[in-house]
Formats: sequence, structure tokens, C-alpha cells
Amino acid sequence: MNLRVGRLPKIRIWSRPGTNLRTLVDRAPQAEAWADRRMATVRPVLTALYGMRRRLATAGVFIFTLWLFAHVMFGANGMVVYRQKKAEYQNLQKQIDELHKENDRYTRQVKSLQTPNPTTIEKEAREQLHYARPGEVVYVAPPLVRPSPAGTNAAQK
Repeated sequence: MNLRVGRLPKIRIWSRPGTNLRTLVDRAPQAEAWADRRMATVRPVLTALYGMRRRLATAGVFIFTLWLFAHVMFGANGMVVYRQKKAEYQNLQKQIDELHKENDRYTRQVKSLQTPNPTTIEKEAREQLHYARPGEVVYVAPPLVRPSPAGTNAAQK
């Protein structure tokens, strides 16, 4: 597929030399009159704005301050998000500490089972496997039964 564009024909506008300049000079008073009319309509507005420049600057600074405050408080990295992230970080740190403690407890338990200590092995056999010495009776509590949540009539339909 060829998308090349061939040579475009040249467009020529024939004019006599000096006519463009003559046209510009002839229309200059009309352009000046138009500019004067526009300035006459715009001048009162510009004068009023110049007189209120301090008030406008103060309002601009106030609006910018409000926008900056809202951005700092509620923006993507604002204080509200920062506090949520900080609370989440603290919760995760607590979970990490609890997991480290649990890991240490399991490590101590594994080390105590690896050493040839008969009392530790007997304790684990009694607790997990429900072993007993001759003449002893082992009582095991039944597992807790949690009641199922009560269904509604809508669930039965």
C-alpha cells in the first residue's frame, strides 16, 4: 500500500508589485479607528481592574491557600491518607511481632523435642496423641459445636 503524495501543484497569486503596500496604507486609518473604538469599550474595565488589583491579589492568595489546604489534607498523599497508612502500618507491625513470638515458641518447642528429654516427649504424647500410662484414664472434651446462623424465610424460598 503506497501512501506517498506526489508533487502538489504550486498556487500562484498574481498581483502587481506595490499593490499590497498601497492597500495597507489605504486601510490604516480604518484599522486605527477600529482599535480606538475597542480601547474605548475596554478602557473602563481595565481601569476598574487596575483599581482593584490589591483586592484581586488578596483573593487570589486566599483561593490558592484554600486549595493548598484541601490538597494537603485530602489529596492523594494528604494527612487523612497518611493517618490511615500509619494505623495500617502499626497493625501490621503488631502482627509481625506476634508472628515472631509464635515462631520463637515453635523453635523452642522443636529444639526441646530434638533433645533426648523424656519428660518433654511424654508431655507431647499425652497432649496430642492422648496417650496414658497404664491405669490412667484420659478424658477428652467434645469439640465445641457452633450453632449455624438462623436462616430467614427468604433464604428458604
